[in-house]
Amino acid sequence: MLRRTLIAASLTALAATAQAAATVGQPAPEFTLKDAAGKTVRLSDFRGKHVVLEWTNPGCPFVQKHYNSGNMPATQKAATDQGVVWLSVNSTARDSGDWLEPAKLMAWKQERKAAPTAVLMDEEGTVGKSYGARTTPHLYIVDPQGRLVYAGGIDSIPSANAQDIPRATNYVRQGLGEALSGKPLSVSTTRPYGCSVKYKS
Repeated sequence: MLRRTLIAASLTALAATAQAAATVGQPAPEFTLKDAAGKTVRLSDFRGKHVVLEWTNPGCPFVQKHYNSGNMPATQKAATDQGVVWLSVNSTARDSGDWLEPAKLMAWKQERKAAPTAVLMDEEGTVGKSYGARTTPHLYIVDPQGRLVYAGGIDSIPSANAQDIPRATNYVRQGLGEALSGKPLSVSTTRPYGCSVKYKS
């Protein structure tokens, strides 16, 4: 009986977690995190603006593809030049071999001329799990009303090969272009690709 109760409780918890994952068309989960400099950042601080959330991990070959080629920095700059807020979120657990302390993470990004508004530390993985972030990279667009309008991959070719970038549709650029023009997104959900997020176990 006790075992059956525990199994039922576990299944209920799993269902609750699945339901808690962010859904396109619904309000984006609110969060509060520290940035790499120790400053507190809240999603609600940016109400009234479009916000891009980018899950990142420099140890991942797929992240390296988009940063070393200049694709992610260029996408970030194109967004922020139009007044979009870009938040890079690192949900890598401290005990992971991929974890970088904030200063080293910032140095890695600066070397690649990254242009996010802020880099946020989520070592506990709470925010990543609330969004259902599965891969690095995994991207989301939040509209000025705080509603999630895009969730998925950065582009249409799921590979770690930088030579594929020019042939791919950049869903984030496309989605922001449509959103900033007041149009509904023609593609609002895609399959994210990359390395699994190294969540705290």
